[in-house]
Amino acid sequence: MTTPLDPAQLTDATATQLASALAGGETTSVDVVTALLDRIASIDAPGTAIELRSVLAVAPDALDAARRADAERASGTVRSALHGVPIMVKDNIEAVGLPGSAGATSLAGRAVVADAPLVARLREAGVVVIAATNLSQWANMRSPLSTSGWSAVGGLTVNPFRLDRSAGGSSSGSGAALAARLTPLAVGTETDGSITCPASVNGVVGIKPAVGTVPGQGIVPIARSQDSAGPMGRTVADVALLYEILTAVPGVAERVAAGAAGLRVGVATSLVSSNPPTTAHFEAALRALERAGASLHDVAVASTTEETGNDEVAVMLAELYDDLGGYLSQRPGEGPRSIEDVIAHENANAAVELAHFGHEYFDQAVATGGRAGPAYGPARERNLAWALGQCLEPALAGVDVYVAPCFGPSWRSDLTLGQTYSDFSGVTHAPAIAGWPIASVPMGVVDDLPVGFAIVGRPGSEATILAVAGALEAGLGLARSDALVPRYLAPGRA
Repeated sequence: MTTPLDPAQLTDATATQLASALAGGETTSVDVVTALLDRIASIDAPGTAIELRSVLAVAPDALDAARRADAERASGTVRSALHGVPIMVKDNIEAVGLPGSAGATSLAGRAVVADAPLVARLREAGVVVIAATNLSQWANMRSPLSTSGWSAVGGLTVNPFRLDRSAGGSSSGSGAALAARLTPLAVGTETDGSITCPASVNGVVGIKPAVGTVPGQGIVPIARSQDSAGPMGRTVADVALLYEILTAVPGVAERVAAGAAGLRVGVATSLVSSNPPTTAHFEAALRALERAGASLHDVAVASTTEETGNDEVAVMLAELYDDLGGYLSQRPGEGPRSIEDVIAHENANAAVELAHFGHEYFDQAVATGGRAGPAYGPARERNLAWALGQCLEPALAGVDVYVAPCFGPSWRSDLTLGQTYSDFSGVTHAPAIAGWPIASVPMGVVDDLPVGFAIVGRPGSEATILAVAGALEAGLGLARSDALVPRYLAPGRA
């Protein structure tokens, strides 16, 4: 007879461990979901001692879904390797029973009437959707002065490793909830850095697949040429299993398990950290990949210039006007039908919506005229020429992937002065512009704050990217230690 796992074991377990425990009769999905909901109520919700605010809303049918998963398992129906395992989705993704608000009050009251295709895939696989995570409002594309992790609906998500530090963005709640053991799995979205940043600063694993790999319908958009949803988890194995469900691409977990032996890994020598301890962790990570059988090769990746950055913003603003405007016009329920309507709503509710920063990007998006405006075509052409011609294609010409530090230790959140990245290599920009895949995996801790290792590859190479991530994870041994457990959560240190 198996010994049931206690609530602390259930919340600390990874998705793969929970899947094994469910299969072995050591627990039930109801027990797992109950333990996680209790934990959310004790440390995440407003008014609690810690008040992480990583969860924007709990699914009202979470326990019912867990009961269904248990009943199916009891009857012999197991829909996937993650059947009965809980997950949270970022609240710019439509899931019936959850707000799908993108953190904005203008969407908070417009009930979601159908699951986004990626959520439908999760439910079809027997994965239990238990909550929506907080995010940087409108996925951080409202103001150049925005603070990552803040939304008018969810408040400010904080970093579980140090509560005055940023949880990154815009998938802030997804990263923080994973690190705090509120969920074993999460889904984030990224336009430029919005999965990789919170993965890096919260010490978890995340991958932005190539644009179009995961269905994008039912997600509040920024720019269709750069937007992608992607899986997040505490281990590479967990992310690989979730990737297979989200993309309907089999065999990824098997490729990860095969390791990195024989792979050629480019080291982007121009994309460096300004934080010496982060650099030391990066060098140690490279040695771990060599021990795993990968070969290292220096490659050149052009640094982002002011013109490149301005062009990317110009492209995103034009696409934002078209894509978000089109989404709003089709979203069921009463509320804003265009960006102009959102601006008017936020002005009318300024005490809530504009308490800390404005909506300058929305104003600028209106002024672009969308893709038909005069600035869009030339900016997009220059952007792609830089990303493909000066970065991705030369760097990947003779290697399978290239790597660089992702983000250094997290910075202090500041709702007055806005975002101040303390250390960032710029590695996300080229793949973001081109719509190519990028992942972040933990490589160490600096002053109790995690730092991430970024891996970039071609579209379709996501399994290889995750194999490199898995080899690094195994070589460093971080996933098996307390190093990536926030201090107040680690055994004996509460």
